[in-house]
Parts: sequence; C-alpha cells; structure tokens
Amino acid sequence: MATSQPPSLAVMKFWAAAIFVFVALLWVFGLILVTLSHENKVPKSSFYDPLPPERVYKNNGYLEVVANGGLNQRRLAIADMVVIARYMNLTLIVPLFDNGTYWNDNSTFADIFDLNHFITSLRDKVRISQELPPDLKIKEESEPPYSMVPIRYATLRYYYQRALPRIQKRGVLRFSLSDYRLANNGLPDEVQKLRCRVNYEALRFTEPIEETGKRIVSLLRQKGPFLVLHLRYEKDMVAFTGCTQGLTKQEIQEVTEMRYSYTGWKHKNIDARSRRAHGACPLTPEETVLVLQALGVDRNTTIYIAAGKIYNEENRMANLVMAYPNLVRKEQVLNASELRPFLHHNDEMAALDYIVAVESDTFMPTFGLGNMAKAVEGHRRYLGYKPTILLNKKLLVSLIDDYRKGTLSWDEFALLVKKTHEHLTGKPARRRVVPDHPAFEDYFYSNPYECLPPFLH
Repeated sequence: MATSQPPSLAVMKFWAAAIFVFVALLWVFGLILVTLSHENKVPKSSFYDPLPPERVYKNNGYLEVVANGGLNQRRLAIADMVVIARYMNLTLIVPLFDNGTYWNDNSTFADIFDLNHFITSLRDKVRISQELPPDLKIKEESEPPYSMVPIRYATLRYYYQRALPRIQKRGVLRFSLSDYRLANNGLPDEVQKLRCRVNYEALRFTEPIEETGKRIVSLLRQKGPFLVLHLRYEKDMVAFTGCTQGLTKQEIQEVTEMRYSYTGWKHKNIDARSRRAHGACPLTPEETVLVLQALGVDRNTTIYIAAGKIYNEENRMANLVMAYPNLVRKEQVLNASELRPFLHHNDEMAALDYIVAVESDTFMPTFGLGNMAKAVEGHRRYLGYKPTILLNKKLLVSLIDDYRKGTLSWDEFALLVKKTHEHLTGKPARRRVVPDHPAFEDYFYSNPYECLPPFLH
C-alpha cells in the first residue's frame, strides 16, 4: 500500500510548479514587449536597411570633393570619388555641390540624396564624414584648402602617385573638379562593381523625392505603358552645343551670345552644320516627331517629357503636340501642391525626371552625349536591360535630310529608321574601347557590364 505525502509537502510542490509557470509566462511576455518596442523604433519605410559591418583601416587623410555640373554629372562623379577614397584608405567628406557653374540652385547633397543611407550603407568600404575633424576644420577656415584638379579618365595608379602623397603630407586634399576623373576601362572588376554599388544602391534620393517620383510613375501607369522622351532642346543646351538647326537669325545670335557669356563654355566659332552631320547635336523637336513616327510609336502613346523648358517652346513643339496628343510633363501629372516643394530647385526637379525615366517602359534620349542619357541608359541595363532606344543620330540626320528633299519616300525613310534601330535598344553588349582616347569610348556608367549578368558575345 502506497504511503501518502504529507499535506505540507504537496502544497509546496504545487506552489513551486505555479511559480515556475508564472515566471515562464512573465519571461515570454517580456520578450514580446521587447520585440514590440524594438519594432516601434525601426523606421517603417523602405529606407531602413541592416547596417553592414564597419571596415577598419588606417586612415591616410581626408578627401574633400567639389561635385560640378548638373545632377547626373555630379551623381556619377560622386560614385567615382567614393571608389578613389576607398582604395587610398581615406575618409571622404560629404561632397560639396558647385552650384555656381551650371544651375542657379543652392541645393546641398542632403537636399538631394539620403545622407544617412549614403554614409551607413558604405561603411564596410569607406569612412564618410559630414565634416573635417576640428583641428583641420579650423586650419581650413584660416587659409584656403590645398586643392588639385585630377586628370580625366585617370587610373588608380595616378591617384596613388599624385594625390596620396599630398594628402599624407597635409592631412586633407580637395578635388575642385570631379567629373570623368576615373578610367572607363582597365580597372579590376571589384573596383567597377563598387562604382555600381555606390551609384545604384548607395546614392538613393531623399524620401520625399523618391515617393513623389514613384507617384508620377504610378499615375502614368494607370493609362498603360509609357515612353519617356529626354528631349534636350532647352535654350542652354542649344547654346552650349552651338547646334542651330532650324533657328532664325535672331535666335542664332541669342544663343551664341549666351554661350560666350558663360565662363568655361566653348568661346569659339562652332560649325553647326558639321557638328550635326557627325551626330553631335541633339535632335530638334521637329526631327524627333519624324523619328517617333518612323519607329512606329502609336499616336495614342503616353509620352512623358523629361526636360526643362524647350527653347521657343510654343513654335518648336507644335508638330510634336499635334502628332502625339498625350504628351505630359510632371507639371501636368501632379497637382500643384504635390510639386510645390520642388519648384525653384532644378536638381530636385531633375531627380524626379530621373526616377520616371529609369522606371519607364521605354526610354528615348534625343542627345545621347548628355549625362542624364548615359546615366539612365546604364541604370536601365542594371535593372535587367530595360528598353532604351539608342539613336544613331549621324545616320538619322542624313535620312531626315534625304526625306525632306524628297530623295526618300516616307515608307523608305521609315523602313531604314526601323532597320537601323532594331538592335539599338540597350541590350547586352561590350563597351567600345579606344586606347589613348578615352573621351571617345563608351562611358562606364552607360554600360557597366562588369556589374551585370554574364552574356554570350
């Protein structure tokens, strides 16, 4: 016969079990509270990313960079400067914008790009600081910073030999120009891939710009597929290139005077006819209409104009508006209150166009030599070779002239335009390399194939 336990022992075991269960429940409840508290502190937007581990290295000094030109010229230059800082083991100071050389816009880096994301997402590669340490900052305030202009399309060896010793001697060096300062070719794949990572991942626009750009895309998609036309025919572009096709004598004088009024622009006579014949001029709006129609772009297609104010817009755009009634700009897509924060800030307005161009179903630049055209072309390749119509302007202007003279019928003209461009759509290809003449090569950022899936060639 089993012996029963004393009542006091049974009661003690009961309370011990109850306490254990109670403590376990408290522990679980505490974990839930901690998790919920942590989740409440994490930003809910897509702008949150886990931080990569910080790279530890001996700092050889500080690099200051003045990013010159328009938005896309600056963007691509900054990507190169990050790479240069990384491979010289420097600390990069957040780039300054040279706002006086191109647009009358006082925007800073942080007004355009997500500064925190830029710094933290690259911490496993390079240190980026918002300002110099106090001692160097005080020194820079009392005397001009030591600066240099790197040569264009330089190798990393150039920076090791010419820039690094100066930085190690003085502690800080400023590059007063930064565009096109790194070679297109002949660099290790890991260097090229870092350029891509900076440009396509780290240089993210601020949240208001990103959200507004995506809203434009969403509204455009409600009407079906859309084409972005990067129509480079603003007054400053016409003046800068010296391309005067279709202008009156008064307009030619006006843009010529504008070109000579800007320091750093070509202060010499430009043979506009020869320049156009070599495909170095942007297509005029009238020429663009003919190309769109010859390519078979449907009249009812929504076409988003990614550009500033077209020179003599009312007259020069008449044919394009008549042929394609669904022409829109961001000013027509958004209401006034949505666009108001970006007005009078050309860089921010250009950033909106960039987002829409990258996301479009088809992108067609009328001046492939421009920085936005190159930047968007490369970005669309990076996103899976999205269609980009790469116009052969040298051939096009010849065909257009023959059509206008009656040498070619419309059917002949359209057939030749289509045949010429059936493979010029941003598909996988190697960059063109021109030894000793890098300015004539394909730009790295227009076709960063080292960062793309392998392809047969």
